[in-house]
Amino acid sequence: MNLRYGMEIRAATAAEAPGLATLLAEAGLRVEPRALAERLAALRQGPGTALVALQWGPPSGVVLLHWHTALISGPVAQLSLLLVAADQRRQGIGRLLLKAAAQAARVAGCERIEIAAEGPALAEFCRATGFAEAGPRFTRSLRKQAG
Repeated sequence: MNLRYGMEIRAATAAEAPGLATLLAEAGLRVEPRALAERLAALRQGPGTALVALQWGPPSGVVLLHWHTALISGPVAQLSLLLVAADQRRQGIGRLLLKAAAQAARVAGCERIEIAAEGPALAEFCRATGFAEAGPRFTRSLRKQAG
């Protein structure tokens, strides 16, 4: 759990399913709350995590992260969803979610994190948060760089 500026970042639970369903629907992604609750429970059993940003009321944002072993390098985390409520963007919530996701990936032993950036806004966010373009994806090392 991470608290900053009244914002809590923690693992998503079935209790957040109705609020997450509303947040996803805002982005054009329709998922029934019951199905979402089941998927969140299943995710907790596998190699990944869903983290939510909570302030007051329903979730302000969500990040979905999976990790896997790669042949060319060590374990890699893949960020498959990063979403912040439209009326709460540009307040640092996405950065807080990304920071928490990176920490979860490090704990899982991952060496880098990747994201498929769809759309110019997400691509701009990736560049601003230290990701480098690698084909259709953006990638960022999770290790401290010698400097």
